[in-house]
Amino acid sequence: MSLIDFAVKFFQDSGVAIYFSIAIMAVGLSIAIERFIFLNRARAQNRQLWAQVLPMLQGGRFKEVLGLAQKSDAAIGKIVTHGLERMQSPGRREDIDAAMEEGMMEIVPRLEKRTHYIATFANVITLVGLLGTIIGLIKGFTAVAAVNPAEKAELLSASISIAMNNTAFALSVAIPFLLIHAFLQARTSEIVDGLEAAKISFLNLVQRIKAETAATR
Repeated sequence: MSLIDFAVKFFQDSGVAIYFSIAIMAVGLSIAIERFIFLNRARAQNRQLWAQVLPMLQGGRFKEVLGLAQKSDAAIGKIVTHGLERMQSPGRREDIDAAMEEGMMEIVPRLEKRTHYIATFANVITLVGLLGTIIGLIKGFTAVAAVNPAEKAELLSASISIAMNNTAFALSVAIPFLLIHAFLQARTSEIVDGLEAAKISFLNLVQRIKAETAATR
């Protein structure tokens, strides 16, 4: 039996509940793919922009950095923009930090958006698989009670097949979903940590340049 024939027979022997599991799997996979692409693009954009603005910041070319950051869609550009705009009015390091933290509060929810649904789908599909298992067993025992002894074994076998197929499919989807969720969370944390590191570097550079400017006067 080929793999395709096995898959077709598997789903045919799984009852109606399996289609709910397939629908959940499709939605979860679409979210996982979208989040993976979004986070990879966000990480690449942040690294590229930071590599551009860091030499400018070190040289005190804040106006050039502001213009570049405002044009960029990168998350780090929005944080730097908040910090540079706050620098235009007198303020302490804590004030600039607070402004950049405000930018972080806008960005982090977008990075975490929809990721939690994947873990939810993993739990839901497990319960749907369990429901399919129970339905299969109920159907089997109900049918067995109303047929001839010669047919009982065949009906019971078919019902157990429905039950086990639902459980197997649900677990085969739920386990990867939990791993994908953990991976996306780790990738999101990596990006957020990178933004925090860039924010601290920015504040330290600004403080150093301000101190050097004040010393030369």
